[in-house]
Amino acid sequence: MIPRYSRPDMVAIWSPETKFRIWYEIEAHACDAMAKLGVIPRENAEAVWKAKDVEFDVARIDEIEAVTKHDVIAFLTHLAEHVGSEEARFVHQGMTSSDVLDTCLNVQLTRAADLLIADLEGLLAALKRRAIEHKNTIRIGRSHGIHAEPTTMGLTFARFYAEMDRNLSRMRDARAEIATGAISGAVGTFANIDPRVEEHVCDQLGLVPEPISTQVIPRDRHAAFFATLGVIASSIENIAVEIRHMQRTEVLEGAEFFSMGQKGSSAMPHKKNPVLTENLTGLARMVRAAVIPAMENVALWHERDISHSSVERMIGPDATITLDFALARLTGVIDKMLIFPENMIENMNKFPGLVMSQRVLLALTQAGVSREDAYAMVQRNALKVWEHRTDFKEELLADADVTAALSPEEIEEKFDLGYHTKHVDTIFARVFGE
Repeated sequence: MIPRYSRPDMVAIWSPETKFRIWYEIEAHACDAMAKLGVIPRENAEAVWKAKDVEFDVARIDEIEAVTKHDVIAFLTHLAEHVGSEEARFVHQGMTSSDVLDTCLNVQLTRAADLLIADLEGLLAALKRRAIEHKNTIRIGRSHGIHAEPTTMGLTFARFYAEMDRNLSRMRDARAEIATGAISGAVGTFANIDPRVEEHVCDQLGLVPEPISTQVIPRDRHAAFFATLGVIASSIENIAVEIRHMQRTEVLEGAEFFSMGQKGSSAMPHKKNPVLTENLTGLARMVRAAVIPAMENVALWHERDISHSSVERMIGPDATITLDFALARLTGVIDKMLIFPENMIENMNKFPGLVMSQRVLLALTQAGVSREDAYAMVQRNALKVWEHRTDFKEELLADADVTAALSPEEIEEKFDLGYHTKHVDTIFARVFGE
């Protein structure tokens, strides 16, 4: 992933140096286990640990791979250069390349998941704070982009919180599912390596043994992991799109923070564009782009090939780095987001009183008017407001059919905004707990 959309902690997980360090730890822990089982001499296992403080030379490994055309063999050759060829002769005993590659990948994915979980927790804290802050800030709810009925800005933030809280659960589940390792040898039968070696290596790396591998760890796990990243990305876009709509000039109920010295347009000095949330929409697309290739990686020839490998070398870093950046960016947007309560009220009153039409409809039916007649009575007055920007309440008070069923006091009562917020506390309790 390009540096523009990268954060250092996540990038470090995918660096060649980190990868080779994990490969080394897999091999060294495997040697320890084999020595304990009496398969290899203890001194050979101890010799491997002489390289524990070595900074593996990425350029040297690449140089060897240019000849061997095999990355794991290139690494093992370089390791032997540090340990000594005689001392290193039992390294990789009974193992196959996928034991190293797949176990390493899952270590990297679990570490990436830990960062993403922390990102989600930070975002949830920001959403909760803004939800409480604007719990009773009235705004119009829209359906199909059209004014519907009143809601609150706090409920908007609370809904985003609930969605991201579900994503946190999904991410934790995805981490648990991907946290497996396999040291099972060629075709996964443990013919040349004791299953206890796998158990030891996994324990040391914070993984659990894959119940049954085919040499390759089953890729349905990875498909589920990347699908989870895709869902989280879609939720990011969901929030970003709402903020973008709120920042539109004719709406302007909320907006991204505009910092001192920031410029919105190279041509028009007056512009304040929602550049961060537009960026989040684009980044979400890139994370979702990893989902289908991950799904297609599940089917392998005779249960084992490496058609998945090239895909994962790209989507592993790109999807996790991008999502990490996007979650951090969204948290910053939410933290500093500007809210304009006066504009919310002004927008709601562009067609005065119109958003209370359902209350009047229900009151008429409760007063004995048929639903069909009540709907026609309310709609004809509503259409006058649409066409002439008159006051809906005044139109109702001037309609003899309406006033025959409802008194002026009953009509007046139907325009109380508090009616629409009476259950906000109940919803907040459901979302955030009592």
